[in-house]
Formats: sequence, C-alpha cells, structure tokens
Amino acid sequence: MHMADALISPAVGGVMWTATAGLIAYSAKKVSIEADDRKVPLMGVLGAFIFAAQMINFTIPATGSSGHLGGGMILAILLGPYAAFLVMASVLIVQALFFADGGLLALGCNIFNLGFFSCFVAYPLIYRRVVGQKSTQGRILVGAVISAIVGLQLGALSVVLETVFSGISELPFHTFVLLMQPIHLAIGIVEGLVTAAVVTFVWKARSEIVRASRNAVPIGKVSMKKVLVGLFAAAVIAGGTLSWFASSNPDGLEWAIFRTTGKEELETPHNLHVALAKVQEKTAFLPDYSIKKSEDEKTPGADAKAPWPAVDPGTSVSGLVGGSLTLFMVVLMGVGLRRRKGQS
Repeated sequence: MHMADALISPAVGGVMWTATAGLIAYSAKKVSIEADDRKVPLMGVLGAFIFAAQMINFTIPATGSSGHLGGGMILAILLGPYAAFLVMASVLIVQALFFADGGLLALGCNIFNLGFFSCFVAYPLIYRRVVGQKSTQGRILVGAVISAIVGLQLGALSVVLETVFSGISELPFHTFVLLMQPIHLAIGIVEGLVTAAVVTFVWKARSEIVRASRNAVPIGKVSMKKVLVGLFAAAVIAGGTLSWFASSNPDGLEWAIFRTTGKEELETPHNLHVALAKVQEKTAFLPDYSIKKSEDEKTPGADAKAPWPAVDPGTSVSGLVGGSLTLFMVVLMGVGLRRRKGQS
C-alpha cells in the first residue's frame, strides 16, 4: 500500500507531510519521556524485521493480486503506539530514500496510512479491548486479526480519499473504493494471522514485553536475548532468501489502480513530481530492491516473464542492507531521544 507520487497532488502531499511530521514530533516527545532504554534494541530489531517482511508479497488467490505485511499492529502491540509509529516512519523513510519504494511527495501519506490507523486507532480501541488484561493465545489471535483488518481497511480508505482530494479523475471514488476495500480485507486477514504468530512467539518467550507495552510501563530488567535473536534471525532469513519467493502479482493498490484505469502507472503532471523523481533516482542506490543497472546493461523485455522464485543476489543484498539501515536508524533515534531526556 505504498503510494506513488502520481497519486498525490502537491497540496495533499504537503498537508499529509505536515500532519505526519507533527505525529512524529509528538511520538518522539512521548518516547523520550518514557526513557525506556531496554526498548531501544527491540525497536531496532523489529524495524529490521518489518522492513524485510514487507519485501515478501503473498498471492491473493483468484484475484491476480498480492499483498504484503504492513506491520503496524506488530509494532504497536510489542512497543506501544508512540515507539511503533516512529519505527514505522523509519522503515518507510528508508524504503523511499534508498529503494524508491513509495514516492517522496507521498511519504507523509504512506507513513500516516500504514502507521496512524494501526498505532492510534486499531491498537487502543480494538486490540487492547479484545485482549484485556489477561493475554491468552486465543485472545491474541482474535484481537490481532480484527485490529489488523480494521487498521488496513482504514488505511486503504485513506488512500482512496487522498487520491480523490488530489483530483485524480482517473480514479473515481466509487469504483476505486469498491476495489480497494475488498482486496485489503483479504490482505488484512493474512496480516492478522502473521501478527498473532509473531506476538504469540514474543508472549511465550517473554510475556513481560507484551505486558509492559499494554500497560505503558518500562520493560524492566528481563533478558530479551531469545526474542532479539529470534526476530533478528527472522529478518535475515526473510530479507536474504524468502524475498526470492515474493509474488510477482501487483499489490492491492496497484491491482485496484489497473482495474479502475486500465493502466499500471498514472502520469505525473506536476513539475514537483518530476523534480522529486529525479531526487529519488539519485538517493535510491538499490531501486526496486535490486542492484542498479546502467541503460546499457538493461535488456529489453527482460522482465516480461520473470522466473519464480526470483533468485537474485540483488534482492538478498537489498533485504540485508535495508534491514541494517533501518536497525541503525531506529537505534540512533532511540539513543538520541534518551540523551534528549537526560539533558532536559
């Protein structure tokens, strides 16, 4: 559900950038007040895991579409909403800048759509109420699935509204929304099941982490080695090898756009779109999660019938480098917020 710049007008992009920047600043303030040093390594490893997991598109049967994990609910349940929003923002910033996944103008929209609804709506209003104070495997499963579906449905609707307010006449509201919501319902069910599996693993290994997040208290002096090693290993495996098995079908947003317009990509009429595309071309050293090729190295029609699994060293490098960059960025942010707290 990473929006491209072509879907967003400069006005809508600017408004969403402002709203998202405000949420990031507020979340950073809340996290610095919490000053839970034990949470910083967990934030970093989870950021790397979510980056790698988002590379793996799974096929939605009988649709010709695919979906990928958003990860907002996993982050919110294990970190709390404020730290989760910061980690999600970090993941999407790394993807946009260094892998050209999602537009720069649309970055504010993408962070808001994938982070806000999961962290600040679905988590407190649904997941926490379903699970309650006594976590059980059954409650975690039900709460994760329902909250993941709601978070993704709200995010998908937000995408539709942002395109409508941007004046994208090729994507009329009724047609677009009737395609976006059902396909993201299917994606949400899968996301809920994956979320439940990850949270259950952490809950069984160190239930204190889940309880601390739910009660908004420090994790305390408990060993998180098993959890950190498990999530780090999962990030390496997902980014390094499982990413080869990603579905080549268009994701839910791309599928809905094609079904609505008959085009895989929309035109970019504004000069700002062109300028930002040039900036992204320079910053993205692994565009589309592959090693950048010169024009002479590109083979016409090479991607017409890509093999599956797509065993590609460039994909593995992208998964490992992207996960490492995200981990570094999140840990650096966590250390910076801790020092800020100490100086205040």
